Amino acid sequence: MDHNGVKAITHASAFFAPFLVPLLVWLLMQDQHVKRMALQALLFHIAIGLLISISAIFSYILIGIPFLIVFGLMGIYYPIKGVIYSLQGRPFHYPIIGSLVGY
Repeated sequence: MDHNGVKAITHASAFFAPFLVPLLVWLLMQDQHVKRMALQALLFHIAIGLLISISAIFSYILIGIPFLIVFGLMGIYYPIKGVIYSLQGRPFHYPIIGSLVGY
């Protein structure tokens, strides 16, 4: 069965429930491909959240501002790319996280 809609919603959850939706998909879905993709999304959202938080703290001494911009753009770009790839039925892997999850 094709789960493109579930994959797209999981990627898009970065904008409304970045931790809850991927966690629920990972726990509830039976398809291993969807589970790996949800785990990638969950780990990516956690990593980007931590990186943005650390960058925000360091922005008080100005060094964090460029990192805040870069990580913020990554947090927007990659979920959108994941949604587009999922709706087209193409495989998508988050950078670095995809290789950790085991594709």
